[in-house]
Amino acid sequence: MDERALGKRLQLARRRAGLTQQELCQKAALSYSTLAKIERGAIRSPSVFTVATIAQVTGVPLEDLMNFGQKLAPHVPPDQKKRSKTGVRFVYFDVNGTLARYYERAFTQIAEQTGVSVEIVETMFLHYDGAACRSNMANEEVEQIFATEFGIDDFNWQKYYLDNVEATPGSVEMAHWVAEYYEAGLLTNNWLGFTDELIKRKIVPDVKYKAIVESAKVGCSKPEAKIYEIAQGLAGVPADEILLVDDKHSYLAGAEKAGWQSLWFDEADPVNSIERVKKALEF
Repeated sequence: MDERALGKRLQLARRRAGLTQQELCQKAALSYSTLAKIERGAIRSPSVFTVATIAQVTGVPLEDLMNFGQKLAPHVPPDQKKRSKTGVRFVYFDVNGTLARYYERAFTQIAEQTGVSVEIVETMFLHYDGAACRSNMANEEVEQIFATEFGIDDFNWQKYYLDNVEATPGSVEMAHWVAEYYEAGLLTNNWLGFTDELIKRKIVPDVKYKAIVESAKVGCSKPEAKIYEIAQGLAGVPADEILLVDDKHSYLAGAEKAGWQSLWFDEADPVNSIERVKKALEF
């Protein structure tokens, strides 16, 4: 890879998009020093995930930035999927806090529209979220309680949620790369139907998942042992060949107890987190 030529292409793409370095860093969740070094050609073989994120923000095809005349990675048939150096063959991604983020902003929006403090909104959500995630209570039941408590006629948590959640920068490219070389799935604590809607809206990458385990659909949630048993059965591989990528330490601990491998995803630093995912899946 010609790092200097790549840096010039990235710089040109940024300028054509009308972005300063600081603005691009903010939109792409990059540090200023990293972007400056990439544009100078001072970083040897910049991460493809980083370049892909810049491509997404600037609206330039990744192939153009990389100056490839062919696809980034050839298609890998199912029977030729990879095994990482650590033995991983199947990767489960968490959703909230990993592939998607910032739904907490919905609490502020609700507070502004109802006049209830953010602290009360968040406390109520946390009180009922577990029941909704396990389908111990229907979505409509919880929403009716919220409507009554907030003194409004109607309350739709899914709308607030979807209005405020967004794809984690770089997650689309990461998920596509992983699904190209490994079997992939989703393992998420979420209200009934929310994960399907996230995929439909392409907030969560729409790749060929072998398994999607939404807590509300299976009646249990992380870190309960049962959900890992269900997920392993759907993955169809031994426990030690599964990697869970998640932002919650307790959920990772549950995976490790089940015999899985685990990797913590830092929602506040997706760039380094994606790099660690790539490192963990070297083959």
